This record gives sequence, structure tokens and C-alpha cells, in this order.
Amino acid sequence: MTVNMDDSEILTIPRLRRFLAASRGWKFKGLSRADKYAWLETAVHRFAYHTLCRKDKGPVRRYIMLATGFSRAQMNRLLNRKLLNGSLAKAPGKRHRFATTYTTKDIELLAETDNAHGRLSGPATQAIFLRQFRDYDEKGFERLKDISSSHIYNLRAAPAYRAKALTTGKTKSVNVAIGVRRKPDPKGKPGHLRVDTVHQGDRDGVKGVYNINLVDEVTQWEVVTCVEGISEAWMDYVLENALTLFPFRIRGFHSDNGGEFINGRVAGMLGRQVVAQTKSRSCRTNDNALVEGKNGSIIRKHMGYWHIAGRHAGKVNGFYMGVFNRYLNYHRPCGFATVSVDAKGKRSQKYETYLTPYEALKRIPNACAYLKGGVTFEQLDRLAAAESDNACARRMQEEKRRLFSRVLGGQ
Repeated sequence: MTVNMDDSEILTIPRLRRFLAASRGWKFKGLSRADKYAWLETAVHRFAYHTLCRKDKGPVRRYIMLATGFSRAQMNRLLNRKLLNGSLAKAPGKRHRFATTYTTKDIELLAETDNAHGRLSGPATQAIFLRQFRDYDEKGFERLKDISSSHIYNLRAAPAYRAKALTTGKTKSVNVAIGVRRKPDPKGKPGHLRVDTVHQGDRDGVKGVYNINLVDEVTQWEVVTCVEGISEAWMDYVLENALTLFPFRIRGFHSDNGGEFINGRVAGMLGRQVVAQTKSRSCRTNDNALVEGKNGSIIRKHMGYWHIAGRHAGKVNGFYMGVFNRYLNYHRPCGFATVSVDAKGKRSQKYETYLTPYEALKRIPNACAYLKGGVTFEQLDRLAAAESDNACARRMQEEKRRLFSRVLGGQ
């Protein structure tokens, strides 16, 4: 039931007090916000609310809350608005937002650029905006020339962009179909190599040499070579020659996903030799752990971290081919792990066996079957017995000192 209340006779504060005493327990509800605001303005004028003393304001406030259903906080805000603005007109909402830098026209220019270039990556699109303004004097790109690459992706989500864009797909990653992502399983047979590069650093913008480290997984037979750069042409030639230095046939070639190994020329060279190429899996840091451990314990230990300029690659490679590789494979013992599994399936490794890579090769059952054509253990035995371990190590250290005096002294 709707009741229209006529309170025009309530003109004084004493009458208002009597009305409030008689209306205890009553509840009123206005029909709309506009009705409530209109009645409130009338009541404020009728009682001259803002001129009353504090004692007389109390009954007026209770009367307003009774008639409108406003909370105390809401009523206070409205009375303050009436005092300050002279009206209870609804105040516009205030929202905090960032200043608009890029207009609809800018977003449409972004869409036109993406349509023309097939939606390039953010940094590439950013470079196009700069070139359009700087090199081709197109004034429409004045704001876009300073846009960040990350904000380009924000604008691509705008309705104005979607209305103009021919494609809304994300930049697709490049999938190189060279090599198989898996960890090699040599099954105890030699010929499965782990490969990695070790850079000797830059100095004053000059690149250092690159050491190429190839390690057989089963025997730990190791061949180290050196190149001036790691372009496809360099790597194709160097790797093909390095593979010939292993006394056994090569069956597998495993590396990380670096472009120096995952490219068409290296893949073609391996394919001609019927060598399976694999590459490390994503987020599997142990896939190439063997050669990475050798990088530290062999190359960094002997060659250090200092810069060796690329022009000295031939001298460094001569040291590797002359004595260093022979020392590593015939005279330097390596640790071979013995793996045990307990009742709970936990694997543990103990390094109790230390052999040179050549000794490890000879211990493989039917090892002769894995040797290359024309290579015999009689030939390899003569190389191993040509000098003692200490004699070869002393010769290697002496050659290394000569090398460093030549390549570091002439930096």
C-alpha cells in the first residue's frame, strides 16, 4: 500500500519533536531518488537547517533519516553538498584513469601497418613507426614513433584495432625441423657425441676464439678444436674434420639448440655421414651435462677465462691437435660412475673407477667392432705407449706456456 504523507503543517522544531515522538516504529520509503532529493531540499529550506543551532539540528536530521531511509553517512554527504553547491543535483562520477596518449587515428594506423606487414613483433613494428616518421616524414606517426613495444600489444586489444585489422593472431615462434628433441641413449656403445662451444670472451668489440668441445658419452673420448667464428661455413668444415679424429665410428651428435649446430649445413654434413642429430629438450638442463662439465674441468681449467683474439684461432687449434687431445685421451684418467638403485628406487652414483678414455674404449666388449676402417688397437697402443702420463703432461704444459706467450703477449 502506498501512502502519500503531507507534512506541510510541520513548520517549527517543537511540532517536529512531537511528530518524532508519535512516529516511533514507523518507516517511510521514498518512491525514487529524485523524489527523495526534492523532499530533502524542501525540508532544508522549511526549517532553515544550516542556520539552526546544534541542539535543533538533531531533530531535523532524525526526521530526514526517517522520511527518506538514508543512512547517517549518506545524509551527511547530501547536506554538505547542499551547503556547498546550493543544490542536491547528482554529482558526476569521478574515475581515476591514465591520460589518453594514443588516439583512435593512431590505433587505426597501427592496424594498417600490421595489415601491410603481416603483424610483425612489437619491436619490429616500433622500428617501422620510427622510420615512417624520421625517414619518410609522415607526420601521422609523430606519437607512434615514441611508443614502447609492449604498449603496441595493448593497443592491439582495442576495439578500433580489431575493426581494422585483417589478422589478430599472435607472433608465431620459429620451429626448426633439424634434430630430434630427446636425450640420446647410447646403450653402452661408443660413438654418441655431446657437443658444445666455449667462447673466450670479447674485448673492445673484438670477438674471441670459440673452442668446440666434442665428448663421447660412453668412453669420454674428447676432441677439442678451435675456430675464429661460429658461422655455418666455419662449423661445417671444423666439425667434419673433428669427427675424423675419433678412432671409432660416430653414430650420434647431440648439442643444445644453438644456431651454430642447428643449421642446414651441419645437418647436411651429419646426414652424409649417417649420424643421428639430436638436441636438448626444453627445461632439461642435464641433457648435455657431460660436455658442460668437461667445459669447466678441461677447457676453462687449461685455457682460462681471458680473452684470446679470433686471429689466434689457428695457433690455439695447433696446440689442441698437436698435444692436448692426445694428453686428454691417452694420459688423463676420467671418473666413471657406478650407479646403484636401492629398494625404494633411489639412484646413487659412486666414482670408484678411473680410466683414461682409451682404456675405457678397450674395456667395451667386442671393442674392435666399433673401430673405424683402417684403425687397429695395435696402432692406438703404440700412441698410448709412446710416452708416460707425466711426460705427456709436462710436454702439454710446456706447449701451453709457449702458446700463451704468443697469443696473450700479442693482444
